[in-house]
Amino acid sequence: MRLRKLTVRHFRNVGFAALEFSGRQQFLVGGNGQGKTNLLEAAGYLTALRSFRTTENKLLVGHGQHTAAIAFVVEHERMSETHVTIKLRHEGKELWCDNARVARLADHLGKFPTVVFSSPDLQLVRGPPAGRRRWLDLTLAAMDANYLRALQTFTRALAERNALLKSGPDFAKASSGRRALEDQLGAFEQTLAPAAADLIALRTVGLQALGATLRTAYGRLCDESEPAAVAYEPNFAEPSAEALLARLESGRARDVQFRTTLVGPHRDDFHFSVKHTVAQDYASEGQQRSLVLALRLAQAAWFHEKSGVRPVLLADDVLSELDPARRRRFWAAIDPASQVIATGTHLPDAELGTWQIFEVAEGMFSEKLSPAEAAS
Repeated sequence: MRLRKLTVRHFRNVGFAALEFSGRQQFLVGGNGQGKTNLLEAAGYLTALRSFRTTENKLLVGHGQHTAAIAFVVEHERMSETHVTIKLRHEGKELWCDNARVARLADHLGKFPTVVFSSPDLQLVRGPPAGRRRWLDLTLAAMDANYLRALQTFTRALAERNALLKSGPDFAKASSGRRALEDQLGAFEQTLAPAAADLIALRTVGLQALGATLRTAYGRLCDESEPAAVAYEPNFAEPSAEALLARLESGRARDVQFRTTLVGPHRDDFHFSVKHTVAQDYASEGQQRSLVLALRLAQAAWFHEKSGVRPVLLADDVLSELDPARRRRFWAAIDPASQVIATGTHLPDAELGTWQIFEVAEGMFSEKLSPAEAAS
């Protein structure tokens, strides 16, 4: 897939921008806080109508505006030239594909893959489990409508069960006894458990596939004598709705005491290792950076395999953080047919090939000649 035109209106600090891309390498150059990452965020929104930086639509709409819009012209392996428009409001969004309204997200998933490489990715190794779960959910849901359906069902049922648990003692008194509370919890659990079992099973398969590619990608970025791996750590290891139902029922008293659901995939985690040791505790910074790059390369390969479409790679100021050797290995490791849109405060090294250059200042974008073109 190639992104040929990107038009953005009232998205964060970008009042209006219309960029036409030629070739497979684009570079956005400018100081910090000028809008480079905002444009990549808009480009990445194409995949699953989600930002890689926030879960709140209202933060994406420009200050003082009611609506933001992103329009794409995409050169697509399976759909030829395709036009996609996304309209964002503080509450809700609209999606249009070739002038037809798309009502269901499931009908959009898997068609327009993008993969973002960014500095905050280090938190996937160093940070708390919630960030890793969100990355995994976004990755798997972007390509699998069944995963999205299970995730949405589980999330709704969990929110309803937790709301009941928070008002548990008061609810029990108002409903004349604990039996009413038990019945209500049981009703939510009938929906919660099957969806949770599906999530556990799909996460197991997905992380196994991603882990196999991660090992290969890490070996290309680093010394192949340093084996890397990713391991799934489910909170409840048995992917069976019946087993989870029994566990939820036996744990109700404790859940009522703590006023939250204490078991389930919302407490899952996964961890990285290098040379058979936990990367969060023992890997060097260089190894951790290589791990998250390898994870994103694995994500890109998995997207390509699942969709038959090459993802557009969005690299947000990550090249400057790599030493020259790792930088060369990174570019050698990516799919040479993939489009790359990168950002930085300085122009990329000449050895990285020919780039289409856009200068960014205060949310404005202007195309510039590359150094090679200016010298000719």
